Amino acid sequence: MLDLFNPEPDSSQNLLPHDGEVHYYGHVMPLAQANYYLERLLTTIEWRNDEAIIFGNLIVTKRKVAWYADKPFSYTYSRTTKYALPWTPELLELKQLAEERTGETYNSCLLNLYHSGEEGMAWHSDAEIMLKKNGAIASFSFGAERNFGFKHKESKEVVSVFLEHGSLLVMKGTTQTHWLHRLPPTKKVTRPRVNLTFRTIVEQ
Repeated sequence: MLDLFNPEPDSSQNLLPHDGEVHYYGHVMPLAQANYYLERLLTTIEWRNDEAIIFGNLIVTKRKVAWYADKPFSYTYSRTTKYALPWTPELLELKQLAEERTGETYNSCLLNLYHSGEEGMAWHSDAEIMLKKNGAIASFSFGAERNFGFKHKESKEVVSVFLEHGSLLVMKGTTQTHWLHRLPPTKKVTRPRVNLTFRTIVEQ
């Protein structure tokens, strides 16, 4: 039944005007199921503070990360390397749901835990050499609802989308080549948010 006051987004619509594809599916599960996954992800994932080497200095973020996959892939970004852990039952369930909804396949998942709105992610693109070129990245959001932004690398055009609890977004095509994305910080949000990005690693 369509809720005229809160219609689900049209997932066939490309949110980007050109040079890439981003599709937002909105809620892909009932609220109770989204609450269940949030609780399980907060308590069963092996969270670690993220680390990056910037201008030769080791930076440890408040934001926490985890990395899971079909096999113990190594994954390097910001000049630090992580090794994937084996899937949990909940991650396998969400991987299957992402594959069913997006029509793509994934072999790994990078997770981020933002404890409050004061934690975010600066402009970047997911274009690491080990990722499948122009491959799809499926992004689940659980917990606090946050704005998510895209900025074209040349024209500086900006597109934003509000990511809801229990929602799914997919980036594919040449999105990572031409667009940056970010999670801007906000003091208005005090609850945690868990983000899962299912990806495809190509073994070198």
